[in-house]
Amino acid sequence: MSNFWTKIKLIWIDVSLRKKVLFVFFALIIFRLLSTIPIPGIDAAELSRFLANNQFFGILNIFAGGGLSNLSIIMLGVGPYITASIIMQLLTIMVPALKKIYHEEGEAGRKKFTQYSRLLTIPLAAIQGFSLLAILERQNILINLTPFDRIVNLVIVVAGSILIMWLGELISEYGVGNGVSLLIFAGIVASLPSAVGQLLFTFDPSQIPLYLGFIAAGALIIAGVVVVTEAERPIPVTYAKRVRGMKMYGGGSTYLPLRVNQAGVIPIIFALSILLFPQIIGTFLGRFSNVIVAKISAFLVAFSQTSLLYAVFYFILVFLFTYFYTAVTFDPEALATNLQKNGAFIPGIRPGASTSSYISKVLTRITLLGAVFLGVIAVLPLIMQRVTGISTLAIGGTSLLIVVSVVLDLIKKIDAQVSMREY
Repeated sequence: MSNFWTKIKLIWIDVSLRKKVLFVFFALIIFRLLSTIPIPGIDAAELSRFLANNQFFGILNIFAGGGLSNLSIIMLGVGPYITASIIMQLLTIMVPALKKIYHEEGEAGRKKFTQYSRLLTIPLAAIQGFSLLAILERQNILINLTPFDRIVNLVIVVAGSILIMWLGELISEYGVGNGVSLLIFAGIVASLPSAVGQLLFTFDPSQIPLYLGFIAAGALIIAGVVVVTEAERPIPVTYAKRVRGMKMYGGGSTYLPLRVNQAGVIPIIFALSILLFPQIIGTFLGRFSNVIVAKISAFLVAFSQTSLLYAVFYFILVFLFTYFYTAVTFDPEALATNLQKNGAFIPGIRPGASTSSYISKVLTRITLLGAVFLGVIAVLPLIMQRVTGISTLAIGGTSLLIVVSVVLDLIKKIDAQVSMREY
């Protein structure tokens, strides 16, 4: 506890670190203020009734940072930007030119890659915004709108999505932690008071064993996320002795820590972003009277969080995205080359290609554990929902996973900043 207060004191004393933390704090305040400004033409009573009975929009509201619950100007949240990032990273596998930009051109290449993601966010926000507004108008939530009003609303929500994207990047650049993750985290945390109030209002003494079971499951999920996030597989590394002039350098031993879950919470966010599309498309197609289109719409709408098919796809996507994101962000070949250039080697493994192959094999094995764990944790609330029949568990489980992972990542980055200043 004393160490904790020492770090808090150091954060406040250090001017640069204090500015970073305060910048994040005020950026999140601005974000929450924006989420309270509604778009024109809303029937508030109908909106409240619709959200209470629609779990899909509850999941979508997570990515909107709570902005969808009152149809704010940032109702799309960071969803379009996340989707654009997914598409761009998928394209690095299929388009060699993009792979070269991302991996070989250093910081300038990554800036160019990020710029492409920003540009792709605009048409994606327009598509998602148009579909979402059309769905809400069909549900009589947006009323008495002229064609001009529809265009104005679309421009507002697209501009709001771009504004949130920019705010998230500012937090990443001038604050502490990942800006997009922190915005999602802020929206989830902001919804806690109302969720607790609703629980107290509907409290049923006869369901106390069930409530205790939920608390125990939540504690186990938190403990599991913490253990897997912190787990590492150390690979021993030895530095060869080198003689320069009359002095000898090197000869020490250390280890290379490979995290069991290199991707963090990103696979969950990626998977949910992809799974939102079929439901948006299905609801939008429901406005057409064609028999074939109606059947497609019914199938896509039925593809919901309560279906077994949804859970299976959710698990598979989380599993695949864990491997995919690890492959994009971690390059064993570059690591092996750097070790060789610095006169380091893994005992019993030849430098160069053999080292790269060994690291890849170890990484593949430990990522399997991380991917399976993330997939199980992701679908566990859905399983509990089918068993208990309580529909809010799926939202709560996903939120819990994101919150714990974001908090762990934020603590690590603050610790790194504090340690750097101590030295």
